[in-house]
Amino acid sequence: MKKGCPFGTHRVISPKGVLPQPADVIDNTMEIYDNEVLIDVQTLNVDSASFTQIEKQAGGNVEEIKKIMKGIVAKAGKHKNPVTGSGGMLIGTVKEIGPAYKGSLKVGDKLATLVSLSLTPLVIDEILDVRPDIDQVDIKGQAILFQSGIYAVLPKDMPETLALSALDVAGAPAQAARLVQSGDIVVVIGGGGKSGLLCLHEAKKRAGVTGKVICVGGSEKSTERARKLGLADEYFPFDATDAVGLYNKVSELTGGKLADIVINCVNIENTEMASILACRDRGTVYFFSMATSFTKAALGAEGVGKDVNMIIGNGYCKDHADIALQVLRENDGLRKLFEEMYA
Repeated sequence: MKKGCPFGTHRVISPKGVLPQPADVIDNTMEIYDNEVLIDVQTLNVDSASFTQIEKQAGGNVEEIKKIMKGIVAKAGKHKNPVTGSGGMLIGTVKEIGPAYKGSLKVGDKLATLVSLSLTPLVIDEILDVRPDIDQVDIKGQAILFQSGIYAVLPKDMPETLALSALDVAGAPAQAARLVQSGDIVVVIGGGGKSGLLCLHEAKKRAGVTGKVICVGGSEKSTERARKLGLADEYFPFDATDAVGLYNKVSELTGGKLADIVINCVNIENTEMASILACRDRGTVYFFSMATSFTKAALGAEGVGKDVNMIIGNGYCKDHADIALQVLRENDGLRKLFEEMYA
């Protein structure tokens, strides 16, 4: 059996010398190296920005969505959207483990990978079902987990698809828990979506009675979802591409103070400046959205003279899987909503 690099560089076909995520093409042969795990895949949870782009390209046609997804994997050996650069994650069952793999996984374990599909060797034999409302696709296929790949064994106290929906965005509520302090003013843009709802829960819990949490929804419907659950102190739907308009609204609601923390969870482009303007000087903007442009954020902040700390949405931080699942255990209303929407 061939020896593998813990970071998966042995799978890179082109360009040589890069890691699997930035690579254009990787080897998706399902014969494992000595430190890899082979997974029989059940469901792909496609990144929201990626699925939105694919659905738009397909004109909403499910068969065309299948064709586009299979085409991406056939060309790249992984599901890395060539437009957004993002992937998603999967759930499946461990089929084979290399003898040099270090970890507690066992054959037969059901798990969710917590590394992006944009770096995961994948084969799609057949797409069984497409659920556009929740960005999930059931397939027959296989995937490879590298030695460095993080994962979560699926919990037994909730449906698999429910756990997957939370684990897919686990980095967002975990970062909210890390960033928000008692008394903070927090703005969550895209607060009515999956990651936004989880962030609102954590922000409200951490900011406490002396803080203020503002939910900016992408639509009246999504805003109402958050309002019914009582996850914030203020709610309003707004087009987050209107940077000055959002700045004015947040300024009004905060008495000119603006936000200590802005969390961007939207899945569309050109919302960087709304996030930056809504934040006070020396405050923090957390861009969880994969639609974020680093160039637009960096040069845009400079252009308006905003001295803010900006955090790029690393999908991983310590204990993020546990934190995301715990939110659903703590909040019965949120869990019920996620069960209705995703499970």
